[in-house]
Amino acid sequence: AMDKTRTPFGRYKVWFCAALPVVWLGVWKVFNPPVDADVAYLVRWLLFLYVGYSMVALSHAAWGASLSVDYKDRSRIFGWMHGIAVLGSVTLLMSPYWSGGTIKPGAAASFGTIGTVIIIISTVVMGIALLFTPETLATEKKERASLQDYLAVIKTPSMLRLIAADLFLVLGPGTTGPIFIFFFHDAKNFPVEQISTLLVPYVAAGLIGALFWARVAQSLGKHRTVQIACVCYAVTQTALMAIPAGLFWPTFVGMFSVGFSVSAFLLLVRAMVGDVSDQVRLETGKERSGVLFALVTMTQKFGTSMTASIILPILEAVGYNPKDDAINTPGAIWGLEMCYLFAPIVLTLIGGALFFGYKLDAKTHADISAALAERDRLDAQPA
Repeated sequence: AMDKTRTPFGRYKVWFCAALPVVWLGVWKVFNPPVDADVAYLVRWLLFLYVGYSMVALSHAAWGASLSVDYKDRSRIFGWMHGIAVLGSVTLLMSPYWSGGTIKPGAAASFGTIGTVIIIISTVVMGIALLFTPETLATEKKERASLQDYLAVIKTPSMLRLIAADLFLVLGPGTTGPIFIFFFHDAKNFPVEQISTLLVPYVAAGLIGALFWARVAQSLGKHRTVQIACVCYAVTQTALMAIPAGLFWPTFVGMFSVGFSVSAFLLLVRAMVGDVSDQVRLETGKERSGVLFALVTMTQKFGTSMTASIILPILEAVGYNPKDDAINTPGAIWGLEMCYLFAPIVLTLIGGALFFGYKLDAKTHADISAALAERDRLDAQPA
């Protein structure tokens, strides 16, 4: 629907703006449930909220890709977008500190306040984007798109490789999520109240890492930079495992280094999707950025939902019991440690390996951009 939209204000800005009231209502209903709320209420309003969130995420990514057709500049744009997103995440994680203990993520009494904060901040920052950021509408042919057109987009070799790699790059770090608390409590001997603090450096590292990897990508190319980040992830994840149990500050630094490596994946894959959208527009004459970004967003959702179903059966097979009162044997703890180490590293390296043979580099994209510019120039001339 976004790709087919035509208005004097732009294609994606209209959807970005239309998402705001949907997000408002969804956030309010989810964060301020009535006392008799049941599962049906939760499912209904979560679905509503994620409709709004998808509208925001897809229009934002496609809009960002349209801001520049330059291969290197696109890395910079998505680097800043990802860095600022990380800043927002860290700000929420640090809310118990800047609110003087008034806001506590996870505490029922704080949900209403957090929802209000989200509504206010989203309104302000989305309003700034709408007022001050332009959107360039691509020139394209006017034929009606068929199902075959969309299938052709999905089957584009560069896009297929991106989707497959993105799935593994989600699954890799994602497999640590379901066992994060188990690992740091039972294997690393940290108290539960201290474990959530270790997420702060992991997330905060993305603020610096996003800008760093975006700069590297401008020199080495996006897909090569992703491969380097995959190797860095394997090294830092191994180093984290080697840190003796109970040492907070070394573990803090270890989590920062792992998060620094992971921050390359999301932003560079999305910048590469923007490059593929230019290739598709040159080959088909149609704008398909919305469809392409929807594909990688689906990959993110699918990969995230799969992680628990992958890692938890393995934990059960090695004899680990996650219940609070369980007493696990040294062998079970060792199995937990191996799950936290090898599963994410192997999956991430597979994701990086899929970029061997990737064709859409800076030179190829420069040729595509030149061809698009020439075609747009000819289309703009009177018949």
